[in-house]
Amino acid sequence: MAKIHTLSVLCGTVLLLLFTAGEAKQPHIVFMVADDYGWNDVGFHNPDMITPNIDKLAYEGVILNQSYVQPVCTPSRNSFMTGVYPFKAGLQHGVILPQQAVCSPLNLTFLPQYLKKEGYATHAIGKWHLGFCKLECTPTYRGFDTFYGYYQGQEDYYNRTAAGGKDFRDNKDPILPDTSKYSTYIFAERARKVISQHDKNKPFYLYFPFQSVHAPIEVPKGYEDMYSNIKNEGRRKYCGMVTAMDDLVGNITAALKENGMYDDTLFVFTADNGGWTQFHGNNYPLRGGKITIYEGGTRATAFINGKMLNKTGYTYNGMMHAVDWMPTIISAAGGTPPEEIDGIDQWESLRTGEPSKRTEFIYNLDDINPPTQGHAAIRVGDYKLIEGFPGVYPGWYKPETETESTNSEEEELKDQERNVRLLGRELYNLKDDPYERHDLSVSHVKIVEELSRKMAEYHKQMVPANYPQNSDTSNPKNFGGYWSPGWC
Repeated sequence: MAKIHTLSVLCGTVLLLLFTAGEAKQPHIVFMVADDYGWNDVGFHNPDMITPNIDKLAYEGVILNQSYVQPVCTPSRNSFMTGVYPFKAGLQHGVILPQQAVCSPLNLTFLPQYLKKEGYATHAIGKWHLGFCKLECTPTYRGFDTFYGYYQGQEDYYNRTAAGGKDFRDNKDPILPDTSKYSTYIFAERARKVISQHDKNKPFYLYFPFQSVHAPIEVPKGYEDMYSNIKNEGRRKYCGMVTAMDDLVGNITAALKENGMYDDTLFVFTADNGGWTQFHGNNYPLRGGKITIYEGGTRATAFINGKMLNKTGYTYNGMMHAVDWMPTIISAAGGTPPEEIDGIDQWESLRTGEPSKRTEFIYNLDDINPPTQGHAAIRVGDYKLIEGFPGVYPGWYKPETETESTNSEEEELKDQERNVRLLGRELYNLKDDPYERHDLSVSHVKIVEELSRKMAEYHKQMVPANYPQNSDTSNPKNFGGYWSPGWC
């Protein structure tokens, strides 16, 4: 009996040690989202950009070469949080406007809610843009222990206003941080605070949807001066905004190192959509930009980094979509992703460098006419089919380094525009033609028909876009000058 008892105690001790080791291996997770960030606006794609902190993380991690998002920000953010395609959530048409009584459906469980079940402390800093008309729509009701930032989509970098109202929260409380400070400094201070105060016995999750580099185009002069070679003022300031954002990334990594958390952190970095060419973002040589379903609007600058990755220092060409981040992060945290979602758990593929588990995805489905971000598009393998209007920025826009305005290779569009007018369809082989210059819809009719049938099956799952008229009850004058919940 003594031997059996000793063996039992020994086995129990081993199990306890294994469990403790497993718990210790839960990574801290920092999920960074750059707003309206162009494919060509990062150093590891364009050596003219000054992004040393981002580049270091990317080069030491895994650069994601085919990571896709939605054409505009609200749908991408919904995808990140829920793992559900926007066309199934009624969020496929544009973004949530300040006066619209809309938020990400409350029956959808958000990523931080799953992470809390795995023991994570959860924090959000920056831009929400997933709805706020009632408290239940806001961050601290959707899984975040703390929130510091703004509800809307286009806030001034100094005075904290958007669309005529003040917009800034510390959790639920309306506040107005120092309006003399550029917002990246404000957000860096908050990041340092939540990191330094974190209980090291718990895993840490920070969702950091940056304000940068969305319009308005504002940046301290010192950053602008770093690009004195650029003649176009807007592009010069935009590039300065990129470097200011890079410094924010540097502040985050420094704070994690100072608190002994860096080596245990998994970093995820992605744009929410392509650069907005109207406001000096650049996606060259990809076609199009924000608001289009061409690659320039949907193929994101992205990477992951962390010592828990088995293979690093390379570019991963596997297919990834915004809806995959939710189950992938849950899996990385040691949890079990939900089954009834569109996202695919890609953790093992990303961790080991194995082929992606994804072979197809929907760029968008939108039946509102005229659609602002493309009627419909699907990718299956190497082929991409667009049906209907692709978006308002159809060209290939070079950086505005020497020019006074955006420029497009208009001559190369003539034949394709003629086909779109006649057929309403475009087909591209993205392996052979990643820049979408050669429409194959006339020569590859069978592939067009096959992809069109497949997209029609997805269309059966679509719910109508929840895009109501603006409501006067949302007026900030009713809430002390702040955009506030409580009117829907």
